[in-house]
Amino acid sequence: MPLRPLVLLSLVSLLVACSSDAPKPAAPSSSQQQTTQKNQEPADLGPLPAYQRELSGTLDGVPAGANVELALLVIDERGRPQRLLASNNLTGTNQALPFRLRFAPDAFPAGARVELRGRASQSGQLILHLPAVRIDQPTTQALGPLQFVKAP
Repeated sequence: MPLRPLVLLSLVSLLVACSSDAPKPAAPSSSQQQTTQKNQEPADLGPLPAYQRELSGTLDGVPAGANVELALLVIDERGRPQRLLASNNLTGTNQALPFRLRFAPDAFPAGARVELRGRASQSGQLILHLPAVRIDQPTTQALGPLQFVKAP
């Protein structure tokens, strides 16, 4: 057997072996504790650092147990997302769901269209979406209540 393929195979095997992490033991916790922790997350962020800005408000119409994804996106002229500026995941409680989405104002492109978009899914199926909310300036803003609508 030629030496070159054997050396190459050995190096690839070594890289693969070194790249995997040891499995971490899973901490026992119930889904209620995880839901509570995710819903308390906005309050646990602490004070807003001087180098960040924040969008805040409440999400209405989200059923209990639904997974909510919020994203602050740079949008091109065809309405397609081009870059993610910030994102947050929450779990619905069948009540007004408070959110706080922090982002760096220096990453906010001048003259580009930036939108806050959201979606809610349950059991892996899209059930609701948030109509796009245009964000014109990279400042801290309270958006108030935002209503989710049924997904098409």
